[in-house]
This record gives sequence, structure tokens and C-alpha cells, in this order.
Amino acid sequence: MKIVTDSGADLTSDDIQNLGIIVAPLEIHFPEGVVYSEDISRDDFYARLRAMWPRIPSTSQPSAGLFTTLYQRLANFKEEILSVHISSGLSGTLNAARLGAETIQGVDITHVDTMTLSGAERFQVIAAALMAKGGSSKEAILERLKQIRENTELIYTLETLDYLAKGGRIGRVQALASALLNIKPVIHVDKADGKYSTVGKERTIPKALAAIVDHLAKIYGNTTGMYVSIMHGQAQNLADQLAIMMQARLKVSKIEILRISPVLGVHTGPGIIGAAAVPFNLMKDLV
Repeated sequence: MKIVTDSGADLTSDDIQNLGIIVAPLEIHFPEGVVYSEDISRDDFYARLRAMWPRIPSTSQPSAGLFTTLYQRLANFKEEILSVHISSGLSGTLNAARLGAETIQGVDITHVDTMTLSGAERFQVIAAALMAKGGSSKEAILERLKQIRENTELIYTLETLDYLAKGGRIGRVQALASALLNIKPVIHVDKADGKYSTVGKERTIPKALAAIVDHLAKIYGNTTGMYVSIMHGQAQNLADQLAIMMQARLKVSKIEILRISPVLGVHTGPGIIGAAAVPFNLMKDLV
């Protein structure tokens, strides 16, 4: 079985190489006509992003045709395919994947809506890949992904709402009002619809980080062993602080600090900082 996903999953290069995961790239389009998928470093991308402000690049999802080509290549090797993607509430990628599979003959293709993105999507993708590598059945993998999906929390804050406003994700008036009041939103992905939902508003980044930890502690307590991925754009110091705060309040069994994909960073800016968290018992036999 081959696992297909998209670059919204924030996989590391080691994830992709070691687990043989196929990644359909979301693309970044700069105004001068330069297009990147994942072939630009995080720091080079954010340097370009800062330098071109107040303009920002646009992004595009993989096309149905790209998925058709990708699936056909795998079908030629008679590989069963599990295609695990960014929330349908946030992107049309899953729909493109389904359309791309319509003309493929002779191979079983199953699509999974992770109902999330970034580090939380990554949990499901690496679980699927590790289970497939271990010979698990498709049914067993789908059941595990369901459990992970229902028990994972993705939550973050932003230094500024300007990038969301520029990309049309929120209104410019809302962004301006937040800037004047120095508001740092605390946002998570709602499991009910796979869309963003605001869970709090703070006046400073340290308070927003504390709110993130409070939110996770309220959900998981301090007795459940947790697998935590700290995610950031270009905010290493804040990521280190958040990791320390997490370890002080939660029972952390595994923690890592990862960089958010440039294709997601377009809409958040370099100052995004947050975490994906899942009970470790859902991953411990895999990682």
C-alpha cells in the first residue's frame, strides 16, 4: 500500500524519504511569475515574504490532473493507494484528489479527510505510512486514523493578522481593529467541520502561548501521556518557550519542534506559533 498526501501535512524530509510517502505539492506563486512547491527553504521563503510586503504570494492546490498522473504511476505497479489529505473545510485538495482518481482503473484508491492540517495532519499521515509499512490492513489503518483524528488538537496564535487579511482569509477591518487593540488570536481547528475557530484573544504573545497550554491542559489534563509537535514559521525562541511551558503543564511523552510549510506560511506570516497534540498511546507503537 502506498500513502499519498499533500504538502499541507508539514512532513519532514525524513518522513517522506524513510516512509516512502508520495506528496502532492501545493504551490506558491510569486508576483514575478516564480512558482515554488517545497523546493525553497523555510528561511529563504520568509525572507522573501518579508521583503515583498505589502504584497504577498498566492497559493494553489494540486490539480485533479496532477493526482491522475500520480495515481496512474502507482497503479502501474498495482499498488493499493490510501490518499490522506488536508481538511476539506480549508482546501479543495481532497476534492481534486477524488476527481483525479475517477479515471484510474485496476487499483483501489481510498481517500481520507483528516479534517485538519499541519502537524495534526502529519500525525495521521505518518501513522498510515508506518502501519502500511508494517503490513496492517486498510481497515485497521482507517480505524486508527479515525481515533487519531478524534483525539488530536491543533491550536496556534499569530503575531499579526495582516497576512490572513491580505490573503482574503479575514476582513481588512477586522485585522486593523486587532492591530489597534494589539490582539493575538488563539485559533484551533474545529473537529466538527475541519475549519478554523477562535478559542480566545490575548493582548501579548506570552499570554497567547499560556492560553494555548491552558487549552490543551483542559482537554488532556496532566496524566495522559502526550505526543506534542510544536509548529512555527520563523519563531524559534517562542517555539522553545512553548515547549518548556508544555512540559511543565502536560505529561509529555514525546515532543518535537518543526517548521510550518511555506505554503501555509503565506497566509499566516513568519510569526505563527502553535502545537499539534495527540495522546501518545495512539502513536506509541508506531514512533
